[in-house]
Amino acid sequence: MTLDAPAILQVLRPVQDPELQKSLVELNMIRNVAVNDGDVSFTLVLTTPACPLREFIVEDCEKAVRTLPGVKSVNVEVTAETPQQKSLPDRQGIEGVKNIIAVSSGKGGVGKSTVAVNLAVALAQVGAKVGLIDADIYGPNAPTMLGLESANVTVQQGAQGEVLEPAFNHGVKMVSMGFLIDRDQPVIWRGPMLNGVIRQFLYQVTWGELDYLVVDLPPGTGDAQLTLAQAVPMAGAVIVTTPQKVALSDARRGLKMFQQLKVPVIGIVENMSYFIPPDMPDKQYDIFGSGGGAKAAAELGVPLIGCVPLEMDVREGGDRGIPIVVQHPESASAKALVEIAKSVAGKVSVAALAS
Repeated sequence: MTLDAPAILQVLRPVQDPELQKSLVELNMIRNVAVNDGDVSFTLVLTTPACPLREFIVEDCEKAVRTLPGVKSVNVEVTAETPQQKSLPDRQGIEGVKNIIAVSSGKGGVGKSTVAVNLAVALAQVGAKVGLIDADIYGPNAPTMLGLESANVTVQQGAQGEVLEPAFNHGVKMVSMGFLIDRDQPVIWRGPMLNGVIRQFLYQVTWGELDYLVVDLPPGTGDAQLTLAQAVPMAGAVIVTTPQKVALSDARRGLKMFQQLKVPVIGIVENMSYFIPPDMPDKQYDIFGSGGGAKAAAELGVPLIGCVPLEMDVREGGDRGIPIVVQHPESASAKALVEIAKSVAGKVSVAALAS
């Protein structure tokens, strides 16, 4: 067999994307094949920069190519093209934004904003273009967590009226009600006003090109969730809960709400799964119980996409504006959050490419 580009594509044809379960060659994920005196190179185009199975796919490709006689070396350049979420006839997408992901919870105090901020930053760390909407209008804490508490957003005159220029830190563009009001000013709004500002954050912001727009929703099942679900086509919703019974009951209601609104539920994140004392890192304490997230996920037929332990560094990083995935990437919490980001990205890509 001649060692050339067609031969390379032929041996790579049986190699599949593990999540899509289709041939990499048929999916046009193998490009720029070149052979030079036994040295083989090609580009592997993944469906997300945060692909959770990247190393396995590269390894399978290398093994397949090395079965050909005359191969001296294999060089795989890995890039990504995030697919666009499917459009819906009754909802208006955002120009340049490929996937919109809601992060929600049934009740407050479960660490929803912490998960949303770290999810966004973790996606940005692997090369994705990411935006974050702090839609928790009554309690806009994301600016503090992202180190943007003192940021000032500018308003520009666009073709369709005034547009906001988002703040930027840790690789993430963000808008928040916290930028538009005084620090101690309460937001005393009824539904129509809340509806208006969320639509402004969606459509009147210079987001540019984004792979993912993460929306940190307020807790509960109110106007903000309804506005978002009815306005834009969403890639899906991530439900954040703790293991305790009260939080899980509320999380189930929030999950059912998204299902009724025909929004895909990506899965459940169990936050504060257990406490790790800073002076005894080998110890774990189930402060809020255990196994609740897995049980709820099984009963509701959705994936449990991750369990995040409770560590003091998570709280300290949030207060200092340095997310745990940046400040202590080697910590158990950061590793869990990174894996959650990869899982979410993978599931979103699979849904977008599903026939």
